[in-house]
Amino acid sequence: MNFENLKISISAGNVPEVRANVEALLKTGTEPLEILNSGLITAMEEIGEKFKRNEVYVPEVLMAARAMKEGVSILKPLLSADQLGTKGCIVIGTVKGDLHDIGKNIVTMMLEGAGFKVIDLGVDVPPEKFLSAVIEHKADLVAISALLTTTMPSMKTTVGVLREKGLPNLKIMVGGAPVTKEFAEEIRADGFSEEAGSAVDIAKKLISGSNQEV
Repeated sequence: MNFENLKISISAGNVPEVRANVEALLKTGTEPLEILNSGLITAMEEIGEKFKRNEVYVPEVLMAARAMKEGVSILKPLLSADQLGTKGCIVIGTVKGDLHDIGKNIVTMMLEGAGFKVIDLGVDVPPEKFLSAVIEHKADLVAISALLTTTMPSMKTTVGVLREKGLPNLKIMVGGAPVTKEFAEEIRADGFSEEAGSAVDIAKKLISGSNQEV
């Protein structure tokens, strides 16, 4: 089955074309799950790779993610809960005192596009809210963002609160403009994403239990 037209329409952020291509594939008898995995998710993974290589930029990623969501909305009623199963649950948010969300929003869309269930807590999120969301949703990973040097201590506090709770299977990933790998190691995070394009790869490694350095 050729998904090329669907991928092109997602890459272009063309919502009507995505809708038309998904519906056309369904009419030919293509299984909804195959359209989801081989068409929509694969297309967003390709966008993520291009973003990492600086071949596309923030507006293109946002447009592609919006178009991809349109395709998913058509398929959802046709898929069972088991078929819609995700690669894992991720809680994401920007730390208390920090109102920046563009980078976080891009990471959220890319994680969703890769098949993760993402709980976005927004900005200015206190440590206790991260913790309660992780417990409520039985999250596999929490992704914590800080875009200001002055809010890095809040990131350290948040990681500390999560560690103190002793959740053995929870992985913690941090990122943001001022955050370094050394700081991530210092505060006992499991992974560090230098930019949004690598966040999906790191999340996959952490959740799968890979021993590769992240």
